[in-house]
Amino acid sequence: MTATNAFSARAFGAASPSAPLAPLQIRRREPLATDVQIEILWCGICHSDLHQARDEWKSVMPTVYPCVPGHEIVGRVVKAGRDAKKFREGDMVAVGCMVDSCGTCPSCAAGTEQFCFAPATFTYNGPDKHLGGVTYGGYADSIVVDERFVLRLPKGLDPASAAPLVCAGITTWSPLRHWGVKKGMVVGVVGIGGLGHMAIKFARALGAHVVAFTTTAAKCEAAMRLGAHEVVLSRDADAMTKRVGTLDFMLDTVSAPHDLNPLIACLKIDGTMTLVGAPDQPAPVSAFGLIFGRKRLSGSAIGGIRETQEMLDFCAEHGIAADVEVIRIQQINDAYARLLKGDVRWRFVIDMSSLKNG
Repeated sequence: MTATNAFSARAFGAASPSAPLAPLQIRRREPLATDVQIEILWCGICHSDLHQARDEWKSVMPTVYPCVPGHEIVGRVVKAGRDAKKFREGDMVAVGCMVDSCGTCPSCAAGTEQFCFAPATFTYNGPDKHLGGVTYGGYADSIVVDERFVLRLPKGLDPASAAPLVCAGITTWSPLRHWGVKKGMVVGVVGIGGLGHMAIKFARALGAHVVAFTTTAAKCEAAMRLGAHEVVLSRDADAMTKRVGTLDFMLDTVSAPHDLNPLIACLKIDGTMTLVGAPDQPAPVSAFGLIFGRKRLSGSAIGGIRETQEMLDFCAEHGIAADVEVIRIQQINDAYARLLKGDVRWRFVIDMSSLKNG
């Protein structure tokens, strides 16, 4: 831990797995040489915020309390360290899921800091090497981040709608780009929610024929509005049978346990299914479903800083942003309850100016 001066910041966080989120004070480090201090204006709500606040991933990444979630941050630079070169006071910027990495391992050298061997330091509930304890996220009025992990917000992007891009956006963009989705391909998107609605927009903008898969009939019309060419109700056996062997690529965004095998059957020979949703239970997969067709089952997690900036620039160029419902921070616990019920189209974003009201 580095000896560092600190200042107090307002925040909302959870004191225990069962406690509602409530106001609290946290410590932020004074900007070091390559840091920027950001006034947080908007912060998206990711389902992983809820998982972490409730310690639902304790077997993999136990939560340290108090927990201040938030890794979909948009704000304004208010101070820059003496050696910071990328940003200056007044710049509109964004911060996603990471705030540090070792910078020297093969993953960091390749621009895939999300796979840092160290590993990468997450925006919240990660080890804070400067102040000790853990990092605190974007449900706060201020954050200090090394400029290497700060993203430039392109002109033309609405700041509130841009906030989810640095998590939901990059989580879906990265696998679509990695697996070469392009014009002429048939791409399936499984699940129409915070992640799925971005995947549909990106796949369409990349020129693919987009087929959305959902268990909910009420989401069919919404999927078409988002840019899907077709919608398949995955509980309809006949509709699924018609799609067997027809897809080049599938992106599965569903975080609840579900049967992967009928979806894998929809892939063409040499097709790929990538998982970005993270159910808390293992999914049984038939080896024969992969063997007969030389199919691939893969996973993906966010993207590196360079790739995330490319995604933001692509969004500005193509007029892509998240569909959001803006709330005040005082509504956070109601928003979590609605999130559990799937009652949001398609991402909550907090107006952080409301934090001034306590």
